[in-house]
Amino acid sequence: MPEICRFLGIIITMYYNDHPPPHFHVRYNQQKAIIDIETLSILVLQFILWNRIINKT
Repeated sequence: MPEICRFLGIIITMYYNDHPPPHFHVRYNQQKAIIDIETLSILVLQFILWNRIINKT
């Protein structure tokens, strides 16, 4: 995974030729999010809560 930045345990990555809209991926521990570059809105949010995977779109 092409890593753009890593700080305070947060990892920001982008993939070449990924699906629209243009976005980046953010990971922190068991949490994951996909963020729209233009609006900085959360497109997908996934986190583990008490051993259950929760998906928010």
